[in-house]
Amino acid sequence: MSERVAVITGGSKGIGRAVALKFARENARLVLVHYDADEVAVGETAALAAELGAGAEGRRVDVSSRGDVELLFKDVMNRHGRVDVLVNNAGITRDTLLMRMTEQDWDAVLAVNLKSVFNCTRAVIQPMMKQRKGRIVNISSVVGRIGNAGQANYAASKAGILGFTKSVAREAAPRGITVNAVAPGFVATEMTDGLSQKVKDAFMQQIPLGRIGEPDDIAEAVYWLCSDAASYITGQTIHVNGGMFM
Repeated sequence: MSERVAVITGGSKGIGRAVALKFARENARLVLVHYDADEVAVGETAALAAELGAGAEGRRVDVSSRGDVELLFKDVMNRHGRVDVLVNNAGITRDTLLMRMTEQDWDAVLAVNLKSVFNCTRAVIQPMMKQRKGRIVNISSVVGRIGNAGQANYAASKAGILGFTKSVAREAAPRGITVNAVAPGFVATEMTDGLSQKVKDAFMQQIPLGRIGEPDDIAEAVYWLCSDAASYITGQTIHVNGGMFM
């Protein structure tokens, strides 16, 4: 698996950073896609990856834009010659009850969380088919299975990822490409740090293992699905949630 080319969206921090550092340990060539206002977080991730022996570059791309994504992957293919791994991890929230949810709240979340998965997967699927090998992992959420008040848009986007994963897995399997999803539960990231203590306590009451997940917990599942050990697994969702959903 030495020197695989891995593209990770939302790769500057949180789960994306943890995934990147797992691949860094195998000396992969990493493309860390982000949309931060500055380059601080992605620079930190790239530096950590370099310490582990990996070549890493940050790319600021609006993954909800099909044109921008196509340009990104065209450039990656021109410079690296292939893409071995795609991890669709980019995601945002615009939480509010449905009665207060605006069209903009809905469209923004669906565009970043779901349309980006379509954009990136569509851009990479043909090169992977020519290679007759590839690994695609889409980051969904436990909310895509159980729902959550105030997150109708987020839950819909994450549930959509599950159906998308199964469909593309069927299309890509004859060419040796696996497509799977990982559905995190309540994980300690910048996104969840902004939640009130009341909300955090409510989540904790639903987790039999009694702790909040860490980004590394998710990264382990993602990395395994991209390994040769998981070569006979496709179209599946691995739930990493401490027992929150069984």
